Amino acid sequence: MLRENVNDLISFLMVAQERSFTRAAAKLNVSQSALSHAVRGLEERLAVRLLTRTTRNVAPTEAGERLADAIGPHFTAIESELLALGEMRDRPAGNIRISAGEHALDAVLWPALKPFLQRYPDIKVEIIADDSLTDIVSERFDAGIRLGEQIAKDMIAVRIGPDIRLVVAGSPDYLAKNGIPSTPQALQRHRCINMRLLTLGGIYAWEFAKDGQEIKVRVDGQVTFNSLRQRIDAASEGLGLTFVPEDAIQEEVANGRLMTVLDEWCPPLSGYYLYYPSRKQHTTAFSLLLEALRYPPPATGG
Repeated sequence: MLRENVNDLISFLMVAQERSFTRAAAKLNVSQSALSHAVRGLEERLAVRLLTRTTRNVAPTEAGERLADAIGPHFTAIESELLALGEMRDRPAGNIRISAGEHALDAVLWPALKPFLQRYPDIKVEIIADDSLTDIVSERFDAGIRLGEQIAKDMIAVRIGPDIRLVVAGSPDYLAKNGIPSTPQALQRHRCINMRLLTLGGIYAWEFAKDGQEIKVRVDGQVTFNSLRQRIDAASEGLGLTFVPEDAIQEEVANGRLMTVLDEWCPPLSGYYLYYPSRKQHTTAFSLLLEALRYPPPATGG
């Protein structure tokens, strides 16, 4: 009975984990119709409904929860053993899935990944760019990248980049017309370009600190983005002030399209860290990536 059901069991487990035929089909690289057919066939052979389907969501029934709890750990153990066997090959191999914000991806992760991928052609890396505070455990990521201040205490964190600074910037024309804010609170009288946090559904509150005083300011404006490059461009076009990593606007500041304000309220932050659950067992591929990203890089003998 196991032989005829094993593929369908894998299909059922993925749907139960993802709560979605669409996401499960994408992860298994099969069509939604094929996935639905596999799960329906399993239910018919077992003569029990495993999933409750509505037009909006999918959820395991009581029987489905029992089955997933019983067999899920065994399939996870099998997958781990297969990965371990794969690491006994002459060349390191494996799959790594990372959640990273747009700026972290551009400034730190991708520059380090390019030589890493060339050196280890059998290691596959999937990166999901997301500036929200994604739950890497529930979303089944191997690791995430965030500023050090944002990482939960129960995670292992490894520094992968230098200090960074978030700054307020606007075009010279905008500042000439609207004045230069002297305090963070004065931003509430300005047009500002906001950032939407997709996962959390909210607007990011701008954070400042000076002489031990910390302030969060909620600003308003004409346009909101969830992307960094468009926020920089909108500020360059005079549509308002933006709050972005300083290194991301070096070119715009150098050519005079942007200038920064409130610099004394924008202290350095601790930079980006790669973080992962403390209970995670390292694969060889993950350990190699960790060492490739570590900051500062390990000293090499001369």
